[in-house]
Amino acid sequence: MYSSKMTTLMTILLLSYCILSLMDAGEALPSIGHYGKRFDPMGGIDFIQICLNNCAQCKKMFGDYFQGQTCAESCLKFKGKAIPDCEDIGSIAPFLNALE
Repeated sequence: MYSSKMTTLMTILLLSYCILSLMDAGEALPSIGHYGKRFDPMGGIDFIQICLNNCAQCKKMFGDYFQGQTCAESCLKFKGKAIPDCEDIGSIAPFLNALE
């Protein structure tokens, strides 16, 4: 029914959402801005994972106003180069929608 990529994406989103729902607000992963590379071997930072976590956090914050799946697909497509920041309207504008 679902393609392998879609199933993997849905699993990643579900796991990210579960992890974030278990964290206190003080423990939430902060957005670290926009980066041009996917993984920093010196710092051990996986930018795709941070991007996916931020998508899940924004979805949790904005609910139906935020297109979490589209955000996550963007993280994978651009390999974490544009990390959404829930407090920066410019970085999440493509994923917001108005409810009628």
